[in-house]
Amino acid sequence: MLTIYGVTRSRASRIIWLCHELGLPFRQVPVIQAYRLADPKAPDAPQNTRSESFLKLSPAGAIPVMRDGDLVVSESLACTMHLARTHGQPYGPADPTEDALMLQWSFYAATSVEQDALTILFLHKQGQIQSGADQAAVANASERLIRPLAVLEDHLARNGYLVGGRFTVADLNMAEVIRYAQGHHALLDQFPGVTAWLNDCQARPAFRKMWNERLAEPE
Repeated sequence: MLTIYGVTRSRASRIIWLCHELGLPFRQVPVIQAYRLADPKAPDAPQNTRSESFLKLSPAGAIPVMRDGDLVVSESLACTMHLARTHGQPYGPADPTEDALMLQWSFYAATSVEQDALTILFLHKQGQIQSGADQAAVANASERLIRPLAVLEDHLARNGYLVGGRFTVADLNMAEVIRYAQGHHALLDQFPGVTAWLNDCQARPAFRKMWNERLAEPE
C-alpha cells in the first residue's frame, strides 16, 4: 500500500487530495515539521522532520515523502506527478505533450507563485500585517504575483483548465499553491477567472475530504 509521510497540514495535502481523487488507498504516517515542536498546540506525532528514523528516509529532513513499493519519492509535486502518470487519465497525461504541459504548469506554480504566496499566507495567518515593513512585504509579494496570475487568468479564459480541457494534476498542483494567497482579496479580486477556477477546484469532493481531514488536525 502507498505510504505518505507527513501531517495533512503540510504539502502532503497535495498527495492526499490526489489519492482521494483517484480513490487510491494509502497509509499516512504523521510526521510533523520540527519547527512546530515549540508550539504547545502542535499535534502529537511519532516522528518529526529531525527524527533520526525520518532522516534515514529523507536526508533533506522535509515532508512529504511518499513510498510506493520500493520507490521512495520526496518533493510533493514529484509525488503527485508520479501518481498521475501511474494511474493515467483523467488526472494524468494522455500523451507526452500533456505530460510536458502538466510539468510546465506545476513548475510554474513552484517557481513563479509559491514563494510570494507563502509570504502572504504567513503574514495573514499570524496577524502580522501591522507594521509598515509587513505591509510592504505583502504589497511587494502581491505585485510580483500579478504577472503569473495574469498569465493564468488568460489561459483559463481560453481553456477552462490548465491541460487537456479537464481537471488534472496540473490544476491540483497549481490550486494548492495559489491557496496560500487566497485570503488576500485585494490581490485575488483582480483575477475573477482564477478565483472562479480555484473555487471550482476546492468544491470537488476529494478536496473537501482532504480539507476536512486537515482541519481536524491541530494547528
